[in-house]
Amino acid sequence: MNLTLLGLPGAGKGTQAKKISRDYNITHIATGDIFRILIEKGTPLGKRAEKYIQQGKLVPDDDAIQIVKEEFSRIDMNTGFVLDGFPRTLYQAEILTEILDDMGYRLDMVFFIKVNPEELVERVAGRRVCLNCGATFHIEYNPPKKEGICDLCGDELIQRSDDQKDTVRKRIEIHSNKVDELVSYYKDLGILRIITGQSIEEIYSNIKMAIEVEL
Repeated sequence: MNLTLLGLPGAGKGTQAKKISRDYNITHIATGDIFRILIEKGTPLGKRAEKYIQQGKLVPDDDAIQIVKEEFSRIDMNTGFVLDGFPRTLYQAEILTEILDDMGYRLDMVFFIKVNPEELVERVAGRRVCLNCGATFHIEYNPPKKEGICDLCGDELIQRSDDQKDTVRKRIEIHSNKVDELVSYYKDLGILRIITGQSIEEIYSNIKMAIEVEL
């Protein structure tokens, strides 16, 4: 089963992808997390990506595509995958289709997590992440037991630079038109599933129902 998740920044793609990966035993490929690791390591690709991410801009298509191709070469494609953060542009979607075709695979479903953009700025600005284990919290909706400390590993929680309010607003503005193009593209391919819900649990329940119909 090969899946990808679409949605504006803060829609919860990463959270849902982790749940899907865990419950269906498929590989989670989060391009944003990969770029952040490369930035920390100071690689040439990481340095190029950093200036875009800090400004709330999209990483150039070729760099994002390179990351995904490298991940596909690293994982066991026969076990399936869920992409989180890719594709972000119509060009990336078209190249993804070509890459998978060449490898003898295809996307089975594309989930668009539909959330009112007005809700997203506060949701993203309240997000706190653990750089050590990758756990994600929210100061209001999912606070850690001890303020500023990860429940899972005890490391410090931080607010990512691209989760600042001004940066989030810019990211949402940049992403809106591109998400609309992606929704149209995958709708035409007949594999789009629009997912709504008020809570993490409700959204995931709706995703699971869509998956179970196809299995």
